[in-house]
Amino acid sequence: MASYDLLLSGGTVHTPGGPVAADVGVVGGRIVEIGARGDAGRTIDCTGLDILPGVIDTQVHFREPGLEHKEDLASGSEAAVRGGVVAVFEMPNTKPNTDSAEAIADKLARANGRMWCDHAFYVGATNHNARDLTELERLPGTAGVKIFMGASTGDLLVSEDARLAEVLAHGQRRVAIHAEDEDRMNARTGERITGDAASHPVWRDDESALLATQRILRLARAARRRIHVLHVTTPAELELLGRNKDIATCEVTPQHLTLAGEEAYPRLGTLAQMNPPIRSGAHRDGLWHWLARGVPDVIGSDHAPHTLEEKAKPYPASPSGMPGVQTLLPLLLDHAANGRLSLQRVIELTSAGAQRIFGLAGKGRIACGYDADFTIVDLKKRWTIEDAWLASRAGWSPFTGMTLTGKPIGTIVRGHVAMWEDTLGDAPQGAPIRFEATEFPGGR
Repeated sequence: MASYDLLLSGGTVHTPGGPVAADVGVVGGRIVEIGARGDAGRTIDCTGLDILPGVIDTQVHFREPGLEHKEDLASGSEAAVRGGVVAVFEMPNTKPNTDSAEAIADKLARANGRMWCDHAFYVGATNHNARDLTELERLPGTAGVKIFMGASTGDLLVSEDARLAEVLAHGQRRVAIHAEDEDRMNARTGERITGDAASHPVWRDDESALLATQRILRLARAARRRIHVLHVTTPAELELLGRNKDIATCEVTPQHLTLAGEEAYPRLGTLAQMNPPIRSGAHRDGLWHWLARGVPDVIGSDHAPHTLEEKAKPYPASPSGMPGVQTLLPLLLDHAANGRLSLQRVIELTSAGAQRIFGLAGKGRIACGYDADFTIVDLKKRWTIEDAWLASRAGWSPFTGMTLTGKPIGTIVRGHVAMWEDTLGDAPQGAPIRFEATEFPGGR
């Protein structure tokens, strides 16, 4: 009989071939047997639970360094594992910006021994570092390059076609894009109504998003560079991206799939303010239309916390962004329970899709030889999101008070129990994510 470090027993295991009733054996942080039999240093009874591949959130802002009053790597990653997330891609708009090898090294050092989940950090493209990006994108622990075409400040804003083309010309990995057209938004600032967050999607209208997506597709095709368009909010963009799948993948967020502006802005005010905006119910329904047709590749939370004090400023002085890493999976499980998408599609959007499009090494599926990353859920659990459950330093969620069906019960990161039944594990065990583009076999 085999001996394992960890044995998950009695659960329904979601493998690439479908769900199976089997025990899973783990040795040295990796899956060694599905259908395991034998002794283990620790056995976890998963009877009545579903064992999913570990959820990967490919867009979070954890605010460290420089903005730790909103969030830091420890609190953000705690929120992640409490929500069933085993790994995150963190964004570069910190203070200072993450736009150099030194800044990446600093973030990795800060994460060491403090982050509960595995992690990778984007390097931000600027108007000055394009020629360095070929080397920067290959640094271990780097998720790739992020371009802000709009909605950013300072050096991270790259809005001109010539500058964008220069960035795309340097490097090989897929580039993540925030696609809003800066010139159009600057021309439309008069559409903002002081004190009325509902004017946010009027200012940052559909055309602002579609123009930018059209531009970056044209530039990417000319540069022969693959791109990943983040937080898509309009059906027109998804229709367009569906015609360009040879070079473009894309993301939608749980908040754009869940909230409708007609209800959200009167109820939440600036708490519903984010970039790109929460739009109408018709937009939300249009995203579901294209999700059912397979166009979005991943779902990311765009976790972007601000304090309640900051959010209380009158629009448009209020900052854009909302917490979301902890509620990403619960919202999707509830949508699945309500028949909006299958559990298999949830898995594709939260783990397998990220592995496929970003080339993660050893993550994204429950298979022998892969990292022992598991998100264990109770699909029938009926519960209500409360502020006390939230771990983000921001301390709030636009979904507080929402009753859901389906809840994360356990988060296991490379064989380490990071969370079980709302209780954290013994110590943070997060490590840099490995990518096929930056690692050779045998290294961690």
